[in-house]
Amino acid sequence: MTTTSPIPADLSIEARWVVPVEPHGVVLEHHSVLIDKDRIVALLPTVEARSTYAAREVVCLGEHALIPGLINTHTHNPMTLLRGLADDLPLMVWLQQHIWPAEAKVIGPEFVRDGVELAVAEMLRGGTTCANENYFFPDVIGATYRQLGFRATVGLPIIEFPTAWATTQDDYFERATEVHDSFRGDALVSTAFAPHAPYTVSDASFERIRVLSDQLDIPVHLHTHETAQEVEDEKKKSGLRPFQRLQRLGIVNDRLIAVHFTQITDGEIAACAEAGVSVVHCPESNLKLASGFCPVEKLRAAGVNVAIGTDGCASNNDLDMFGEMRTAALLAKAVASDAAAFDAACTLRAATLNAAKAMGLEARIGSIEPGKQADLAAVRLSDLETQPLFHVASQLIYATGRHQVTDVWIAGIRKLRQRELVGMDVDGILVKTRTWRERIAAS
Repeated sequence: MTTTSPIPADLSIEARWVVPVEPHGVVLEHHSVLIDKDRIVALLPTVEARSTYAAREVVCLGEHALIPGLINTHTHNPMTLLRGLADDLPLMVWLQQHIWPAEAKVIGPEFVRDGVELAVAEMLRGGTTCANENYFFPDVIGATYRQLGFRATVGLPIIEFPTAWATTQDDYFERATEVHDSFRGDALVSTAFAPHAPYTVSDASFERIRVLSDQLDIPVHLHTHETAQEVEDEKKKSGLRPFQRLQRLGIVNDRLIAVHFTQITDGEIAACAEAGVSVVHCPESNLKLASGFCPVEKLRAAGVNVAIGTDGCASNNDLDMFGEMRTAALLAKAVASDAAAFDAACTLRAATLNAAKAMGLEARIGSIEPGKQADLAAVRLSDLETQPLFHVASQLIYATGRHQVTDVWIAGIRKLRQRELVGMDVDGILVKTRTWRERIAAS
């Protein structure tokens, strides 16, 4: 009689429910995720997992749903240090009269590093394991994410005026390629071009970005059609809507991550679907700045890849992806006048696998499948606020708060253990944050 020895693994996570996201809408009961090194090696019923694998560590989550780590597809995380600085103002007043002047007085490597560290602590406590970053000093941003063991796509900023990061267009592009090269092949940090917006980036710069994006095979992460005023200003300037201008410049393709898109036509939606554009919906920032409503259900129904982001803390004012998912789902129904629009499974997918696809990372993260990186979040569903429980996916979107995230792993490494951050000095982060608050308030 032949006896098969158990297969060794580093970690077995036994969960009451596993929500793999792919296949779509599936919830698995009493399943285990087996992890070896940084990867998922199996997803099995727990009884079968126990007889097949011998894990060095077993984590039992008897009251939890295990989900892919959430992906925040549009952030400005150094701006976490500007949280609440200038509220209740329209976008251009907020940006040009308050945020940009405040940034100019404090921006630098130390500000960027400390802001990212604060943001990572907040994101981990809310089940977010990856961010699509868009800010200056991407070298410092990427190094900070790498040091903290957090996954990110770091934006390479391009804008038409001098900043503390670069002074001329050649300077922006030279620094962009240097930063890209420094993270080439990194396990956690990738890059994307991050031209600020059509109204702050020239045709010549967009043409250079298109060529380099093709050569380097990296996305283009761009604010566009955020407000009606932006569209009208571009029409007066060039005779084109911003999207038409981007089409003419060759930017509308499957590498484009178009953020906000509150002002779009049915024809533009069809063009996005045909070109393979990904759209990032930031509902709470758009609501707070009164920018408009992204028609996410129209986009989804047309076949456009829709992801979700929080935007920066200066305009949101948090990095809470559970709150963002709930707002996205509810707002989509109101905008579409359809209670069935953007349902719970679609919303969770937008914050996981769709987000990974937008960033070109869908082969690595975004779902719980063998072969993928073990980026996972455990959500306790036994709390009073999530009882009684009839449908797991609905409860995750409509009733769950980020305080119910208990444990988080990135690439198989524990980053949050029973609500406690692992390897992060919370007291030190708070001291630095209070110091920045005093410095910014005095400037």
